Amino acid sequence: MRSLGTSDRPSVRAVSSAIEKVSSRTRARQFVRVMNRMGASPAAILPFVQDSPNFTSRRFEGEEPSLRPRVRAQTSALIAAIRVSGRGQPAGTVPVVPARPPQQPGDLAVTWYGHATSVLEIDGARFLIDPVFSERVSPIRHSGPKRMHPVPGSIADLPSIDAVLISHDHYDHLDQPSIVRLEETHRPHYVVPLGVNAHLLAWGVPEARMTALDWRGETEVAGIRVTCTEARHNSGRGLVDSQTLWAGWALHGARHSAYFAGDSGTSKRFASIGADLGPFDLTLMPVGAYDSFWPDIHMDPEQALAAHRDVNRIGDEAHALTEDHAGVADDFIEGDQRIDTPGGTHEEGEPTETTRTVQTAARESLLVPIHWATFNLSMHWWAEPVRRIRRAALEARVPVAFPRVGERVDVTTGDATAVAAAHAEPWWEECAAPEDRDD
Repeated sequence: MRSLGTSDRPSVRAVSSAIEKVSSRTRARQFVRVMNRMGASPAAILPFVQDSPNFTSRRFEGEEPSLRPRVRAQTSALIAAIRVSGRGQPAGTVPVVPARPPQQPGDLAVTWYGHATSVLEIDGARFLIDPVFSERVSPIRHSGPKRMHPVPGSIADLPSIDAVLISHDHYDHLDQPSIVRLEETHRPHYVVPLGVNAHLLAWGVPEARMTALDWRGETEVAGIRVTCTEARHNSGRGLVDSQTLWAGWALHGARHSAYFAGDSGTSKRFASIGADLGPFDLTLMPVGAYDSFWPDIHMDPEQALAAHRDVNRIGDEAHALTEDHAGVADDFIEGDQRIDTPGGTHEEGEPTETTRTVQTAARESLLVPIHWATFNLSMHWWAEPVRRIRRAALEARVPVAFPRVGERVDVTTGDATAVAAAHAEPWWEECAAPEDRDD
């Protein structure tokens, strides 16, 4: 059968040529769009990171390994993921509360927008954390992990934003369409780890509205001291791994403090962060997307609870008698290479460089679990992370609040135990699969 392009009729050939041009242009536009979402090139990132003492051999490295699974482990993980693909989905509709941010930021409150995206109010300042408002977390618009519940509010609905905090450049934490929307509506200041500023520059954010920090670097925003803290993770939006830094954030105002852990595997650095910067009134801890195939980069719920206790115990040896096993050792995966690194300085017996000495404040600090419920990024059951941390917290007598997506938690309405009690309903059981519920 002859193609339209070789037809004997000039009009048909002309139509064929026009279709080919339009198709080529469409493919070109799609390619440009994907490349734009991926952000800055390795060459563009390098000038912003090459002078960091943590940047060696053309990648960032911490004291502990944060390795992606090797080829053999990746193949095994892919097969396992296909086998249990339905586990990470809720069986029913996830309840979402329409976000109603106050015109003036409160003294200490947090609204969880899903996954890691949160709005933190502290001493009259408002911070938007890891803003991801897109339907998918991927450089490709119609492919990749899809949102499992609606966003509870829009970027435009936020009355004011003093700064945007970004933990790292993975697609579920740094979303190009959301940055574009922020520039259209708020034009905020951005505080980011080293190298992430190169992505923002590529998307049109002026350098004057960015502060890029290395681990333990500090800046001040609206009277709040913001400190970039270590994490055990990696980064990358393309083929080059870990060329930008990943981090957590400690925030200190005149009256209150908060800690956002970013993404991290279990780490002894949490106890050092607690010794030097803690304790905190509020912590936002990632509890989901864990698996034995990548134990270096995501904590499981019990490890997240241990990290919460670590950042709230301070002293010369980061002591404070505990009943839990802070930091479970990594599993060793055959065909991969990892170092067995338990978390918690008190386990290692390493003194922390500080002169401050107080007992643990974990029972006076409120934990809000994040990084679950929104995107299917692992192989555990959808509600498993929140079920496990709820049990662990009850055993350890640590106050944990479980807000619905979009629900504002005002930490100043009482002590941590009272606030946790006001957000204790296991709402996830209504939409979890029968196998994904507590007996």
